[in-house]
Amino acid sequence: MEITTNASINGDILLKVKDLKISFKTDEGVITAVDGVNFFVKRGQTLGLVGESGSGKSVSTWAIMRLLPKTAIIDKDSSIEFLRRDGEIVDITKLKPNGREIRDIRGGEAALIFQEPMSSFSPVYTVGNQIMEAILTHRPVSKKEAQEIAVDLLDRVGIPNPRQRFKQYSFELSGGMRQRAMIAVALSSNPSLLIADEPTTALDVTIQAQVLELMKELQEEFGMAIIFITHNLGVIAQIANEIAVMYLGGIVERGPRREIFHNPKHPYTINLLHAIPRIGKGQGQRLVAIEGQIPSPLDRPPGCRFHTRCQEMIPGRCNVDVPKITQVGNNHTVNCFLYEN
Repeated sequence: MEITTNASINGDILLKVKDLKISFKTDEGVITAVDGVNFFVKRGQTLGLVGESGSGKSVSTWAIMRLLPKTAIIDKDSSIEFLRRDGEIVDITKLKPNGREIRDIRGGEAALIFQEPMSSFSPVYTVGNQIMEAILTHRPVSKKEAQEIAVDLLDRVGIPNPRQRFKQYSFELSGGMRQRAMIAVALSSNPSLLIADEPTTALDVTIQAQVLELMKELQEEFGMAIIFITHNLGVIAQIANEIAVMYLGGIVERGPRREIFHNPKHPYTINLLHAIPRIGKGQGQRLVAIEGQIPSPLDRPPGCRFHTRCQEMIPGRCNVDVPKITQVGNNHTVNCFLYEN
């Protein structure tokens, strides 16, 4: 285990990701999925990771939980510093993926809500049994105490008749109830960090709003930090304090929610915001679409990662050089030549 100095994490910072680079061995060669990602998460705050599918959002957070497949390679210069409950700061990238310490952190101090709870729950065990298993793994309680805790958690996440639902299987629950039950599993160990990987994608808008409100209430109650992953800026506007916009394995803009929504700088962020449906738009008016597709990681374009789809592209510069991080406001940064001095 590698313990870093307290100088690397200070104040209210719970998690600090620095120069994260993740590659995968494939039959076609080595593919870089995440390339130089930097962000931090404060205690009790929500960081929203947004971007199109394939931008590297989920892979970045799976690395925090050490859930990457065996074909994954985390660069030796990458670090993921996590402040544990006992005050120790560990670099998660240096821990063995199946070691005791990461297993104590994963599901204990850091929990993950997957996008599709139907595939996360086993169909041959009851929902209550699976919540109890998580409780018994990370808390020194008896089976009877674990059962009562599980029923209480189901009640706290808003599931009616929790004792009855405790005995049911996941396929007997509605989509909204399954997602609430998944949240109950994640909260079973009272984690310091909750990672929610597109938890509302498969839900209708009414249930989606209820789940978001539930997560905000539970965050306030438990005092946990949240990393919320989504491609939907409309959703992230309701829950995030800070937003990091990802594209092709890197963060192109990061800042407070108000800055990102009211003063976006990067052309990609601006295009994402223009693609959000808004009440009051003229009847028949088309939404703005971002032309083209994210390039394949096997064929990364030189220069700025977004220049192949950017209307503001500067020939001879954007397609040649890589833009640096530029401070454009209070805690607001952007990677774009338009704002470099």
